Amino acid sequence: MIYINRFFFSILNQLRKFYLNSNLYERKISKIYSNELIYKPSPYLLSSLIKYQKKKFKIDDFSLDKIWNYNEISNKKFKNLNNFYWFFSLDLKSSKQTAQSVISNWINYNQKYNDRTWEFDLTAKRIIAWLSCHNLTYDGSNQNYKNIFNMMIQKQTNHLINEVSKSKILDDKLVGCASIILVGLCYQNEKRYLSYGSNLLKKISKLALDNNGFTKSRNIKQLIIFLKYFVLIREWFKESQINIPEHIDETIYYLGQSYAFIWQNIGSDLLFNGNNISNNFDFDNYLKRLGYKFKNENKEHAGYLIFKNKKICFAMDVGSTPNSNHTKDYQSGALSFEIISNGKKLISNCGYHKKINNELNQISKSSAAQSTLIIDDNSSCKFSKIDNHLIIKKGLKIFKKSSIFEKNYWKINASHDGYLKKYNSIHEREIEFYPENMIFIGTDRIIKKKANKNYKFDIRFHVEPNIKLMRTQDKKTILIELIDEGWKFTCNNYDIDIDNGLYFGNKNSYIENQNIFISGVSNNQIEDIKWEIKKI
Repeated sequence: MIYINRFFFSILNQLRKFYLNSNLYERKISKIYSNELIYKPSPYLLSSLIKYQKKKFKIDDFSLDKIWNYNEISNKKFKNLNNFYWFFSLDLKSSKQTAQSVISNWINYNQKYNDRTWEFDLTAKRIIAWLSCHNLTYDGSNQNYKNIFNMMIQKQTNHLINEVSKSKILDDKLVGCASIILVGLCYQNEKRYLSYGSNLLKKISKLALDNNGFTKSRNIKQLIIFLKYFVLIREWFKESQINIPEHIDETIYYLGQSYAFIWQNIGSDLLFNGNNISNNFDFDNYLKRLGYKFKNENKEHAGYLIFKNKKICFAMDVGSTPNSNHTKDYQSGALSFEIISNGKKLISNCGYHKKINNELNQISKSSAAQSTLIIDDNSSCKFSKIDNHLIIKKGLKIFKKSSIFEKNYWKINASHDGYLKKYNSIHEREIEFYPENMIFIGTDRIIKKKANKNYKFDIRFHVEPNIKLMRTQDKKTILIELIDEGWKFTCNNYDIDIDNGLYFGNKNSYIENQNIFISGVSNNQIEDIKWEIKKI
């Protein structure tokens, strides 16, 4: 049946490719509804999404006679070239005539659909770039060029509308939706583009966001992407003097609460579930300039628990696994935690390596890359490969969750069943913090639900690459040098040591780091592993 299904879908894909390259499809997407560009969006509204070059370039500095020569060009460079975001790095004093000739040449080469230059995400970004850089791409041109430009904008938008339901990546759907809405605002076409885009945005919100306004994937990076695009879309509505749909304001309110909880309240990136170091201070300034203020004073939100005072921030993943449809960037780090002391990361997770079909992606998804417990070198979740992505095959549930937050005493307790099926065991973690003494006391408890053979366990505590670790001669203590602070880690009843690892905190790169690990063999029905982290 598997082979029959593969054969069936292969035939369907071939028929679809044939249709997309046919004259019938060409006529379908070539229907134009308006030939007058009315609203011209301000380029600065995209500053939360575009990395502007401090040094501006003149378009005449580029080898324009070779710009569409795709021989010996990497896929990344191809996408960067064809999304036209490089136009945002051009000096506004660049020649409009030259910029518009680049657009004309692209249209001459790509006026009909092809699967490479018309790829969904690429097309959506290109539309946004062409319209947002109107001072170079449109202004001062002759009527014949304007007609061709307007036709190609709407033709590509018609293609997006045709393909958006088939796009499997929510982030791409969002970008496509934003471009459709922008076209509707620019050409004031309410029926064809604006209403469609607004309704599509509402559907995407339901697909992607939970009742708390957090992404169902529990992915912090995706949450911020959604907030950026929703704010951008709202600003486009506002600037074009078109009434802002209520659902956009409502969604921004809830996304903003989640953003305040996970970033603004602490000003540091937490490396849970697909996140990397992003330093969102520029985005904070962007929001401030536009008058957005978010607030969230909760201690727990969307499966994350964060306790903090003026010196210490403690964050822990106490959320169950998302639905498998939202797990392509999920990391199996249930009950993992991070500690930030005076703005410096004391205990960390390893971060995430996003590139698919890469062994580093699989390593970064494993429980061993998180500051939590591992049984017999197995992760707490099982992954399977679907469409080249590692998706959760068997997830876990969090239960028995409780917390106390008082001025002089913090406590978090939670359990998960990720090891129940294979090892008949529950992992329960309890962490207490005494602010006056600056000491964390942890207990990792393995509870066997039925008789089971003895098995090995490890508990890892990762640190950032710049943090130095040193084990004392009695092998009972590990000293942590945190720049200008000293901490010590102890565990009296089990072996502790220092191991080398990989840190993926910076996007799609890695560097060696170290981790403290407790190791042992579980011989008892209930195994209590106690440890301490104390400031010295």
